Amino acid sequence: METGKDSMNVIYDLDSLKRPLHSPVLTIGNFDGVHKGHLALFDLVKKRAKDIGGQSVVMTFDPHPVKIIKGKGPALITQTEHKLSLISKAGIDVILCIPFTDHFASISAEDFVQDILLKRIGIKEVVVGYDYTFGRGRVGNVDLLQKMGKELGFQVHLVGPVHIDHRVVSSTSIRKLVGRGDLAEAKMLLGRDYQIWGTVVKGANRGGKLLGFPTANIRPADELVPKRGVYVVTVEVDGRMYGGVTNVGFNPTFGENSLSIETYILDFSEDIVGKMIKIKFLDRLRDEKTFSGVKELTDQIALDVQEARRQLSASPAAHCQGASS
Repeated sequence: METGKDSMNVIYDLDSLKRPLHSPVLTIGNFDGVHKGHLALFDLVKKRAKDIGGQSVVMTFDPHPVKIIKGKGPALITQTEHKLSLISKAGIDVILCIPFTDHFASISAEDFVQDILLKRIGIKEVVVGYDYTFGRGRVGNVDLLQKMGKELGFQVHLVGPVHIDHRVVSSTSIRKLVGRGDLAEAKMLLGRDYQIWGTVVKGANRGGKLLGFPTANIRPADELVPKRGVYVVTVEVDGRMYGGVTNVGFNPTFGENSLSIETYILDFSEDIVGKMIKIKFLDRLRDEKTFSGVKELTDQIALDVQEARRQLSASPAAHCQGASS
C-alpha cells in the first residue's frame, strides 16, 4: 500500500502511550475517505494546536466500529494504511489508530472521556463534528461532551456540515457516488480521484491473444468498487504512472458470471503478475455491454483506448506515460 507504519507518527495501542501527549488538540472519528468534511475538522485542530503550542491529534479506529457492533459495516472508501497516510499528509502531528474491539465498544461515554481522553491522552481541546456520538450504545453526544468539558476543564469546538454544490460532504454520499459510477461528483467531495489498490493475478489470458489488448487482472484490496462499466484510469506500477482503460464487470460477451477488474495499461508490456498496483478512476466512458462477437468487442475497445488517450493527454493532472502517443 501507500505507506509503512514507520513513516508516520502513529500510535496503534493506547497502552504504549506512557505519558499524556503535549497539550493535545484532538478530533475523533472513523474518517473513512479522509474527505473535505474531515479536512475541515483537521484544519481547526491544527489551528487550535498552533494557537496553544500543542500537538494536533487524530483518533481513528480499526476496524470500522460498525463492523464490530453490527457484524457488518460499509464498504470502506479507504483501507486503514491509506487512511493513515492521508491523515498524515494533512499535516496532523500524532495519529491514534485504536483497535476497535467488543471491550472498547463497552466503555461508557463518561469513562471514555475521563479515562482515555483526559488521563491517557491529556486533551486540552476537542474538535468534533456536529453529529458526533460516542461511548457504549453511542449514548454520548455533543451536549454531554460540552457539559463534561465545562466540568473537567477542556474546550469543545463544533464543526458544522461542509457543503459542496448543495450536497453535504459525507462518507455515505461518496460511497453512493462511487457505487453509481459518478466519479466527478465523488472527486469533488473527496478532493482527489477515487482509487483502489489491487494485486495483479493471472486471468483467462484472452486480452492479448484473442483481443490484442493484454490486460492486468486485479484482485482488489479495497472494498468499494465503482459501478460496472469502462473507465479512463491512471495506473501506478513500481512508482511509475501510466494511462489505462479499466473494465469493471462480468465479461458478458464471454458468458462469465464473476466480477472482474481488468486494466489495459497503455504502452506497457511488462509481466506484473503478483505486484500491487494502484488504479485511479478518472472518468466513466460507458456501461458494460454484451457484444455480438470478438470483432465488435475489439473495435469498441480500440475506441475506448482512443478516447482514454485523448482525455489523458488533455488532463494536466494525468502526468503519465501513454497519454498522448
